[in-house]
Amino acid sequence: MKIVALTGSIGMGKSSTALMFKALGVPVWDADEVVHKLYSPGGAAISPLKALFPDVIDENGVNRVLLANTLSKHPDRLKKLESIVHPLVGEDRAQFLDQARQNGVPMVLLDIPLLFETGQDQQMDAIVVVTCPPDVQKARVLARQSMSHQTFNFIVARQMPDSEKVARADFVIDTSVGLEEARKQVGKVYQALVQSPQTNSEPDHA
Repeated sequence: MKIVALTGSIGMGKSSTALMFKALGVPVWDADEVVHKLYSPGGAAISPLKALFPDVIDENGVNRVLLANTLSKHPDRLKKLESIVHPLVGEDRAQFLDQARQNGVPMVLLDIPLLFETGQDQQMDAIVVVTCPPDVQKARVLARQSMSHQTFNFIVARQMPDSEKVARADFVIDTSVGLEEARKQVGKVYQALVQSPQTNSEPDHA
């Protein structure tokens, strides 16, 4: 089974790109979606995070905008957050991969925002990076989220520069050219991936 990673900085259009691969029949695992479940009422991360960030949890679970704002002011708490959330996310990913292998699918897509930053790129058979110009990226994020410029800058500072991600990618999708053109790019990448030799390498379940 070929394990392909999809990554890109905030606001680059990664979620829309993942849906395009899904429409082609590729099973997709979404790290952000898993975190959303962990942060929802009853989620496995609620109890340990309540002790660390009591002000960002309400009846709807963890308020991710408030959490991001808090981390931008107290970046020293980020490692503690990651020590709670990352193992839970890794467990979910391991279950997804096990199920995909049992189903005998030829390829899966792992949507991982901090792929390079966490060193997980070494575990992948191929890497797809989504990109767009910085002004488009910033406009997208600030338009769709209740996020301050300070928080946006904090998140971007945590992420590897887009130019470096593009340089390290096996395939690049430019999402600034419209959905239809992006869909064509995804189709070409998909064909290249399914036609290339299969690999037996498997990522660590960390």
